[in-house]
Amino acid sequence: MKSVVIFFLLSLSVSVFSDAARTGGWTPIKDIKDPYVKEIAEFALTEHGKQSGEKLSLVEVISGQSQVVAGTNYLLVLTAKDGSAATKKYEAQVWDKPFAHSRSLTSFKPVA
Repeated sequence: MKSVVIFFLLSLSVSVFSDAARTGGWTPIKDIKDPYVKEIAEFALTEHGKQSGEKLSLVEVISGQSQVVAGTNYLLVLTAKDGSAATKKYEAQVWDKPFAHSRSLTSFKPVA
């Protein structure tokens, strides 16, 4: 009986810690070609354009991670081109709350 209780408690603690790692931790986006990920990237470029006046168009989402926090944070590495057709790499972070119909650009910066 004692070993059954110990096994149950160990199983429960593993389950709790694993859920805690998923909530709040960054996880790679498995399908970066997903249309929703592209929508997030396009939003980041549009918002960056509004804030900076720089007009960029999306070439490709290279990689990304997501984080569940009262919505979802997306951290994307993407390539975009400017009016001169020069392609550069950028990192954009977007906080998305689809249940509240809200989205905001948290950061946008060039990647060396």
